[in-house]
Amino acid sequence: MILQNFIVFEGIDGAGTSTQIAELKKRPDADRFFFTTEPTDSETGKFLRKMLKGDVELDPRTSAFLFAADRNEHLYGKGGTNCGLVEKAESGKIVVSDRYLFSSLTYQSVTCGDELPRRLNESFPLPEILFFFDIDPEISLKRVLGRGETEIYEKLDFQKATAERYRAVISEYEKMNTGMKIVRLDASRPIEELARSIANEISCLRGLGA
Repeated sequence: MILQNFIVFEGIDGAGTSTQIAELKKRPDADRFFFTTEPTDSETGKFLRKMLKGDVELDPRTSAFLFAADRNEHLYGKGGTNCGLVEKAESGKIVVSDRYLFSSLTYQSVTCGDELPRRLNESFPLPEILFFFDIDPEISLKRVLGRGETEIYEKLDFQKATAERYRAVISEYEKMNTGMKIVRLDASRPIEELARSIANEISCLRGLGA
């Protein structure tokens, strides 16, 4: 199922998804958008952020269940300021999420295999547009290290495995007849160029201008 008015940005850490969301927030019609991210700011999401920082150690399968639970809150819940995005999209807001189920199909499959993440996420709706930020892991990790604070997944070997898995996941969806539009972006391009490409792609959504 496709959720109309729903856009997702995906890519390995340091690919520039949050930077491009910041660019979208500069649009004169930014009030038509609802910007969100995963994990959420619900209690589930807060716990996951502790895990990502290394403050809590979990079995990879437990992480997969928790990410799926947090995603359900993201879509349907009311436990955080960025939850309930289905209701917002159906009311006419253009919902833009930094990460979604494709992150689980990538990150969690690297740590606990494909089957569990697929089963946990198979019932969630797909976005109308998926932007995949493709980038060399060595370039992205330099960006991450430049921030001065890293998370448990932000190591070169893991980033390389994740980048390879991301490309495989995106390729799988490209072969499916889902109705979701997939846009691959060279995330090493200048910020302004990427912003223009993204604006052009979303201009087709219900009268939005580029």
